[in-house]
Amino acid sequence: MAGEKFDSKSFNPQAFGAYTERIPNLKRNELIKSKALKGNQDIKRTFNSQTGTVYAVLPMHGLIGGTAQNYDGETDLESEGTETFERGVVVIGRMKGWTERDFSEDVTGGVSFMDNVAAQVNDYKAELDQTTLVKILEGIFAMTGAENLKFVQNHTSDITAETATDKDGNVKNVVQADTLNTALQKAAGDNKSKFTIAIMHSAVATNLENLKLLKYMTQTDANGVERDLTLATWNGRLVLIDDSMPTEAVAAVAESGTKGSPGYVAPQEAYTKYTTFVLGDGAFDYEDIGAKVPYEMYRDPKKHGGEDTLYMRQRKVFAPYGISFTKKSMTAKSPTDAELANGANWELVNNGKSGSAKKTINHKAIPIARIISRG
Repeated sequence: MAGEKFDSKSFNPQAFGAYTERIPNLKRNELIKSKALKGNQDIKRTFNSQTGTVYAVLPMHGLIGGTAQNYDGETDLESEGTETFERGVVVIGRMKGWTERDFSEDVTGGVSFMDNVAAQVNDYKAELDQTTLVKILEGIFAMTGAENLKFVQNHTSDITAETATDKDGNVKNVVQADTLNTALQKAAGDNKSKFTIAIMHSAVATNLENLKLLKYMTQTDANGVERDLTLATWNGRLVLIDDSMPTEAVAAVAESGTKGSPGYVAPQEAYTKYTTFVLGDGAFDYEDIGAKVPYEMYRDPKKHGGEDTLYMRQRKVFAPYGISFTKKSMTAKSPTDAELANGANWELVNNGKSGSAKKTINHKAIPIARIISRG
C-alpha cells in the first residue's frame, strides 16, 4: 500500500481503511480491553438494516424483583411482571478532509507520505472518539430532574471544597489513597468491583505518583529494553492519562467582612478543578455503523499545480448503559459536541410512562462515576 501513488486514480478506499486500522489505537484498545466499551448486536442490526436511520428507541429489559411471600400452604402465590424500559440511541457522524500538494512530494525527493497520512488519520479518529466520549459524559452529568439527579449526585464525588486533613496534615481536596474506593462505593454500593478503568488529567496522575499510588505498566521492546507505558493502575483499575479531561479554573476570592461575623468571607487562592471519569464493564455500548464511503480521494490537477485531498467520514454509536439520548435539543441528523454535552438530551432509561407510573433504572446499575478534585 505504501508504495502506491497517492492520487485519486490508484487510491483504494477499502485497502486504505484496512491499513489505518492496523495502526495501534492505544486509547480505544485499552478501553475495549477494560470492557468499558462493548459491542451491541441489537444496535448494529438496527442501524445497518434501516436505511437512513440515525436515531432509534430500543427496548431494555428490566430486572426481576419484589418481596418474596411466605410459603406456608395457605397463602395464594402472587406473580409480578418485569418492566420494559426504553432507551434512545443516536448515531454520531463526523467528517474531515486533508489536502497535500504534488509540489510537496517534488521538493522532498519523492518521499511518499501514505504511511504518515494513514497513521495520522487513525490518531485523529481516536481523538474524535475520545472527544465524543467526554462530551457524552459531560452531558449525562448535566442531567436534571429528580430521578436523573439521583444518578448525578450519587455518581459524583466532589472533594474540591474538602477541608479535612489526612494523618500528615494535608488538606484532602486532592485525590488520596481512599478517594477512588469511597467514590465507587457511593456510586454503586456492592457493585463497585465492576469499575475497571479511570481516565484522568496528568495533574491528577502526577499527584497520585507523588503519593506512590500509581503504578506504571511496562513493555519490553524488540531489543529487550523495558520501557514505561502511558498506562498505569490505581487501586487495581487501569488508568489512562489524558489532558483532554474536563478542567475548570476557579478564580481567587478576596477576604471581606470581619472575621467571626455572619457576612465574613474567607480569602481563597485560585485553583483548578480536575474531573476524573471512572468506567466499568459495559459502561458504553459501542458500534462502528460505518459510512457509505468512509475514505475518498479527490484530485485537482489545476490548483497549486496539482493536489490530492483525502476525505474521511465515520458514523459511530457510543451509548452509555442505562441512559437514554432524548434528542430534545438536536437540530440535525447527527448531534454536535455541544448537543452531546447538553443535559437536556439525556435521561435515565425508563418505561416511557409518566407520573407515579414512571419507573427508571436503578442508578447503581450504571458503571459510570466521576471524581472532581484539585489534583
